[in-house]
Amino acid sequence: MKKAIYIFTTMILVLMFSACTDDFAEINKHPHLLTDEDLQQDFNHLGAFYQPLLRATYFGRTTDRHQIQHNLTHESFIRHLATPSVFAGGVNNTTYHITWNTYWGHVYAEVMSPANHVMNVAIEGEYEVFEKWARLLQVVAASRLTAYHGPIIYSDYGSADQTVYYDSEEVLYNHLFNDLDEILAVFYDNRDYMGLAKFDATYGGNLNAWVRFINSWRLQLAIRLSKVAPALAQTEGEKAINHPGGLILSNNDNMKISLYGSTHPYSIMNFSWNDTRMSATMESVLVGYQDGRIRRFFEPVTDLTLVEDHPSWPYKGVRNAGYNEAKNLRVPYSTMSRRYETATDQAFFTASQVHFMMAEAALRGWAGTESAGHHYEEGIRASFAEWGAAGIEDYLLDDTKLPIDYVDPMAEGDVNSFVNRINVTVMWDESASNEVKLERIMTQKWIATFLNSVETWVDHRRTGYPRLPYNYRNESTQTWGVIPDDDFLRRMPFVPAERNNNPAGVADATQKLGGPDLISTRLWWDTGGPNF
Repeated sequence: MKKAIYIFTTMILVLMFSACTDDFAEINKHPHLLTDEDLQQDFNHLGAFYQPLLRATYFGRTTDRHQIQHNLTHESFIRHLATPSVFAGGVNNTTYHITWNTYWGHVYAEVMSPANHVMNVAIEGEYEVFEKWARLLQVVAASRLTAYHGPIIYSDYGSADQTVYYDSEEVLYNHLFNDLDEILAVFYDNRDYMGLAKFDATYGGNLNAWVRFINSWRLQLAIRLSKVAPALAQTEGEKAINHPGGLILSNNDNMKISLYGSTHPYSIMNFSWNDTRMSATMESVLVGYQDGRIRRFFEPVTDLTLVEDHPSWPYKGVRNAGYNEAKNLRVPYSTMSRRYETATDQAFFTASQVHFMMAEAALRGWAGTESAGHHYEEGIRASFAEWGAAGIEDYLLDDTKLPIDYVDPMAEGDVNSFVNRINVTVMWDESASNEVKLERIMTQKWIATFLNSVETWVDHRRTGYPRLPYNYRNESTQTWGVIPDDDFLRRMPFVPAERNNNPAGVADATQKLGGPDLISTRLWWDTGGPNF
């Protein structure tokens, strides 16, 4: 009897087990964890990477990183913003003593590496549009990084070799143009595809908008090379201008980077840390031109003794690379606009920028543009509209006002003061030389690219415009390169981690740079001399 019961029980268990084996995986699935199959629904296994990738194309990983990579580097070099803080006793990047040099690490860790990963996943799953989207963000990041250093690691990126070689700038730009060709072809051929929509806080997955961005980015790279490689520049520029997908010529198509719910770094730098303020050059230019955008960029001061020379325009800026005895002396100067406390995104590439590039392209005789004067005025109009500033018609017709000289009311005598060097008015003059026309274009582009100053730094180095004030305090030395008192820093040196871990690669890159690895060495497109 016991044997019969045992056999019966065993049979029941076997039947129960065999009946359950088909559903065993489902029964043992954790109800709150995502499987690979779950992630692949609606492209989640790819799309999850794009929020941090998109954010990293503009913002540093943290506010302090963004501060040293942008605010205390090229934003100071180009005189958009300045600091009242006395960092490192005033001997730092802003005074041409290299103290922070971390953008290289940001680009490779936050953009190039994760983009490579998502590209590999996309290629394996045959998601071509996702693959090219990641590649596009690598092109954008590399385009910005080369503006800092010159030669960078691009075609050899991901190599496991002990020595990883940099691309020369000439080789790099050909790679970038070729990659844009491939990306554009896929995006244009699939422009009705909406698979990116869930992950694209910029354009909502609209590939037509991304096509306009790609064409505009190509035009920007072409303009960079217009002096050093004019034939290549014209070919690539005209390719962008005349592509049927179009360019960013309307503010509706502006490329913006979402903050994804976080606080804008410039709100923190201004209102929590009191570490950045309006620059003295912005005061000089915007007050001098009586430019209505000043009210959208900055807050007026409450202490009118700071602006006794222009009380009806109560904005006061800090001299870049000036002598700041104590931070508290210049904290009362103009902050950025309070609108940054509630900002949800940051403009990254705009119609005004593209119109100014089209104006320069017209001066250079590239096919497909309207007149330089037309694009110049449309660039200013687009900028005023973007910022919601008033007074555009009177502004465009002004042929008398010039930027003002700057006086620092917190300094003794002429310390930190400067005499304005810009001698072009706003109104377009068709009879002027191309050099003067370009100076007008670059001066207005400088204003319009507020907080988008990587390319403005490129423009200033390659054209010499606008005529910015030189550093008041110049702490450059033989260690990193000596900058003459009547010149500007030309590049950032290669980073210490590369010097230590990839010395042969850096040595080869220095040869490709065409000069020593110093801040005084001009990049490939920074040829000096006349622009025409």
